[in-house]
Amino acid sequence: MPPTRSIQRFADSTVQRELRAYAIYRSFAAAMIAAMAMGIGGHWLGDIDNAGLIAWICCAYLGCALVLLLLTRSRLRVAPQIALGTLLDVFFANAAINVIPQATPVIAIMLILNVAAASLLLSLMFGLITAALATLTFLAPLIWRELFGEAWDHPWIEPLIFGASYFAIAWLTHVMGQRMVRGETEASRRGEEVADLAALNELIIRRMPTGVVIVERDGLIRLANEAALALLGEAGDGHRPIGLASPELAQRLRDWQGDGAINLQPMRMGTDQAEILPQFLRLHAGGDEVLVFLDDTSQASRRAEGITLAALGRFSASLAHEIRNPLSAISYSTQLLEESDDLTAMDRKMLEIVRQQTTRMNGIVESVLSMARRERANPQAIDLRSVTEEFAEEYRRSYPLDADTLEVVVPKDEAPALADPKHVHQILLVLVSNARYYGRMPGEPARITLCVRHEAHQPAIDVMDTGPGIAEADERNLFRPFFTTSEHGTGLGLHIARELAHANQGELSYLRLPFGSCFRLRLPGATAAANHDAGVALN
Repeated sequence: MPPTRSIQRFADSTVQRELRAYAIYRSFAAAMIAAMAMGIGGHWLGDIDNAGLIAWICCAYLGCALVLLLLTRSRLRVAPQIALGTLLDVFFANAAINVIPQATPVIAIMLILNVAAASLLLSLMFGLITAALATLTFLAPLIWRELFGEAWDHPWIEPLIFGASYFAIAWLTHVMGQRMVRGETEASRRGEEVADLAALNELIIRRMPTGVVIVERDGLIRLANEAALALLGEAGDGHRPIGLASPELAQRLRDWQGDGAINLQPMRMGTDQAEILPQFLRLHAGGDEVLVFLDDTSQASRRAEGITLAALGRFSASLAHEIRNPLSAISYSTQLLEESDDLTAMDRKMLEIVRQQTTRMNGIVESVLSMARRERANPQAIDLRSVTEEFAEEYRRSYPLDADTLEVVVPKDEAPALADPKHVHQILLVLVSNARYYGRMPGEPARITLCVRHEAHQPAIDVMDTGPGIAEADERNLFRPFFTTSEHGTGLGLHIARELAHANQGELSYLRLPFGSCFRLRLPGATAAANHDAGVALN
């Protein structure tokens, strides 16, 4: 079926106010006409016949107008109310003209609004029908009197002018109504677009990795996105002073507002003490609200570091392979020379130096290759107690401790975890080797403890020493590749250890102790191990 065309131009919700104003006008006009017909305030229409009938007609019209005014507060559709009101006005106009010929100009002017309302609020067709009925209201009495030879005080041209005016007004208001509908539709569409853009902008701002804060004139935080809240904490949520969330940021904001000074030194914010460089911008030209961008320079550094490491890893792997061949030849030749009986003590000492440096160089090559390969983890359900004890025994056999000590502390209960045992061995080897080299006081042996923990269903291994500890300035660079405080180190060990921990969905972190250092390796716990075993059983 083809779609039916609605007789109503506007939705009911958009013209309720206009409909009520139209009904109030009708009631007011009816009251004025009734007052004139009854001679209240003077005989405005002169001497008239049938005064009683006229009074009844005017009072009836006033009563109907008041009823229509009350209907505007009901749930009745707008179109029936306008149609009913228009027919009532035309019917009253016919009755009034016949009994009060003197009121013809007044009634003619009143009908103009009826024609305009019908054409504007409903449709052109209904407006033209109303214009035709209004025109017949004045032509019918004239034709009737001409046919029956009765006198009529108004010329023929008068109803014709009224009729032409009604049709013209119906057409003009129809054109105006079309333009209003198009304007309303376009405004609604633009409003929806603006609302969508505003919602999209808010979503983009909230999900931006860069922290965004809007600070009002009095220093209160008006808005902060998710990244900013992560840096400012709970104090940044809500209408709170920015000085409460970050006193240093508030001071920099005051300095910028005072003399425009910009501090390019990053500041530390958030629980992970990220390096943040704040930037300030006025939200509106000449306004007092300030837009604060909290750029995490550490993220940019990590991205640049990742790109550099990727390129450097490929280059280093190629270079390591080239170095390994002559290094193997040097090592083999050293072993052959050491078997000779013609060597002096000095020669053997020099060969020992060559052998040690060759071993050290081979360790560097292996570290570089490990960083470049980044082998995938093969997680298994393991007991950290047995893995740690096996590592300690293997380490004691492979690397003589001399005066150093390596103790293992394990809980009574099992410590189930999900990890690649080879990777766990590699991580412990790096940590214990570093502890033996760096974790000793001058002139004293290294005392290293491997402590297996199982707290809150998350297993962990602590590698602790009693050395001088790590300087606070070096902590943030501890796991960065090629960072080392020793002229003999490569700076790759801790970086590779953390990468291996991440490959096993774990975490390697440094904990400061009153005396010495502690590196904690956290791994997925019993739940992950049980799920893994269940998956293996199903397969």
